[in-house]
Amino acid sequence: MRHVTLRQLRVFEAVARHLSYSRAAQELSLTQPAVSMQVKALGEQVGLALFDQIGRRIALTDAGHELYRHAHEVARQLQAAEEALASLKGLSGGKLDIAVVSTAKYFAPQLLARFLRDHPGVQLKLSVNNREVVMRQLADNETDLAITGRPPQRMETVAEPFAPHPHVIIAPPDHPLAGKRGIALTRLAAETFVVREPGSGTRGLLERLFAENQVPLNMSLEMASNETIKQAVMAGMGISLLSLHTIGLELETGRLAVLDVKGTPIERDWHVVHLQHKHLSPVARAFKSYLLTEGGRFLARFVRLR
Repeated sequence: MRHVTLRQLRVFEAVARHLSYSRAAQELSLTQPAVSMQVKALGEQVGLALFDQIGRRIALTDAGHELYRHAHEVARQLQAAEEALASLKGLSGGKLDIAVVSTAKYFAPQLLARFLRDHPGVQLKLSVNNREVVMRQLADNETDLAITGRPPQRMETVAEPFAPHPHVIIAPPDHPLAGKRGIALTRLAAETFVVREPGSGTRGLLERLFAENQVPLNMSLEMASNETIKQAVMAGMGISLLSLHTIGLELETGRLAVLDVKGTPIERDWHVVHLQHKHLSPVARAFKSYLLTEGGRFLARFVRLR
């Protein structure tokens, strides 16, 4: 492996992490043929097959698994070097990598836009996924900071709340319970709930609410996004539990109603999270500080204005 290049390792690491040439090419801003060429050249240098082709999918060979373990560590060390060099530049440059749970996509871009107006030289990477994926990105040191409602429990992290995060039960405006006061949770046992996929923080919150009150929960409709859930509820397919920060426009236009169910809103907090031993760049530290000082005020205005 004397002639293996860092470029080849970076490309291989991305392909191995995604198990996809196309996704690796997209992440690295390369063409797919260029990615394939780099991986092929690396395999020739190693003298062993790194991937098996299974239909349209690829899988790591034993040699590929072993090389990925080392390549991933090299990638982490290079990232640490980039962060250290960025710290010498101060806030006029550097990269900011943020991962947010899908519910946070309704406000995270506005917060980031305000921050970037004061730091125009910063390069931003924003990824949006469900909680399970975001926690994996955090554990693999693939992001500087994560924004999530519920911080991880089995990971050494620093998690700080920066804003209230209320969840409410929503229904179409013509639902029989719309406008009723003090609705008992038991009255929802017969309702069809539209829920997110397993791994979603919102779904977990709904499951805990019903389990703690020993009320049966009918989750017969599963949707892949909050937007699809809102459309399903508006169409009368069922009711749902969603973050108040996702439904401001629909409430303002009268397309959704919040049910006054006892025990709701469920009050949680938004958290900014990073690995406990991660060396945050000045830009990441500045954005974290911005969230802690301005996030609560912004979200309070965000809900009222929407």
